[in-house]
Amino acid sequence: MKLRILAAMAVLGLMLAGSPSYAHHSGQAQFDFSKPIDVTGTVTRIEFINPHGYLYMESKDETGKVHTWAFELVGPAYLRKAGLGRGSGAIKIGDTLTVHAMAAKDGTDSGLTFTIKLADGRTVTVLTAADPNL
Repeated sequence: MKLRILAAMAVLGLMLAGSPSYAHHSGQAQFDFSKPIDVTGTVTRIEFINPHGYLYMESKDETGKVHTWAFELVGPAYLRKAGLGRGSGAIKIGDTLTVHAMAAKDGTDSGLTFTIKLADGRTVTVLTAADPNL
């Protein structure tokens, strides 16, 4: 009986050791919280995926060059809580939005989203600086 229990525990231990582990990255490692940006552009794609959603927009700079931006959002559960869940109709492809975010440290056209000014004029907060997950 003891041998069966030990064998079962060993198999369970091996299964757990072989399972993938998931880590959450730090927002402060990837984004520069001393560089807030505001980008107004047209929505080209939105992804409601875990652990973070993404909002993709195109905007033109002062020279007329088009930039494709990738803004990291919170997860789908938090987006739903903010009224931006899949199927809510709050954000649609082609909408013109203004995103307030923290710029990526690597200089790419990306950022961590804090607020979104929607096409209907509402401003939605999706993340606060006091969020413990940052």
